[in-house]
Amino acid sequence: MIRLRMSSHDAHYGGNLVDGARILQLFGDVATELLIRRDGDEGLFKAYDNIEFMAPVYAGDFIEATGEIVSEGNSSRKMVFEARKVIVPRADISPSAADFLEEPIVVCRASGTCVTPKTCQRK
Repeated sequence: MIRLRMSSHDAHYGGNLVDGARILQLFGDVATELLIRRDGDEGLFKAYDNIEFMAPVYAGDFIEATGEIVSEGNSSRKMVFEARKVIVPRADISPSAADFLEEPIVVCRASGTCVTPKTCQRK
């Protein structure tokens, strides 16, 4: 699990909207950690087979990205990911106000396959 705040540098579109590719970058970081834990190697992300963007992400939002290995081959690892918005800024109240969301908002779900070559697997 990774949790971080989207900054104004992450905003790519008008209205401080964050590019969906930034969420996929978080999934890549989660996948890397899962592969290190499983294989002792960073491995490689081969492909996404499904990506669903479900809600907008804005600069100032805190995003929590999680992932799980759901199946394995000799070198392939099928993974699923989910990103949730857990804190939102409240500029309507004050420049530093924010709300922790009791019910996180799912902003993206994805699944994909990573590969750790047999010669690189240490576990």
